Amino acid sequence: MSEISYYSPEGLKKLKDELYQLEHVERPRVTQEIAEARDKGDLSENAEYHAAKEEQSHLETKIAKLKNVVSNARILDESQLDTSKILIHSNVVIKNATNGMKFSYRLVADSETDVRNGKLSVNSPIGKGLLGKKVGEIAEIKVPNGTMKFEVLEISR
Repeated sequence: MSEISYYSPEGLKKLKDELYQLEHVERPRVTQEIAEARDKGDLSENAEYHAAKEEQSHLETKIAKLKNVVSNARILDESQLDTSKILIHSNVVIKNATNGMKFSYRLVADSETDVRNGKLSVNSPIGKGLLGKKVGEIAEIKVPNGTMKFEVLEISR
């Protein structure tokens, strides 16, 4: 069963662009490699042919998964969202209650995750722990090395 995921317009465009690249550039390239390897003779001992067929298999799997993601993707109308609590596409500033360090994140869908650029998956332990919290609340989040406490300082869109 497929899950609906919510994306920004840019995030969905990025997914569709990747799918187009795989279907219209990579697939023909791999097909050509298979044809060239096939022309070299005995297929039972043709390493190039087997490598190309293996690559084709991985490519088709990736295309099928990406098609599924795109078909279940929805663009989120941020103007309709409650800004008093943390939801997907919220920009948040949180403070680690233990050491006082502050972090700024935007909660995004899995495929848009880029922690180095402040984009945190809503399905990550921290993302899940922050969902629904309001400014001033403390989120107790179970992470691999224990439980962390974060105070929500700001929420914006």
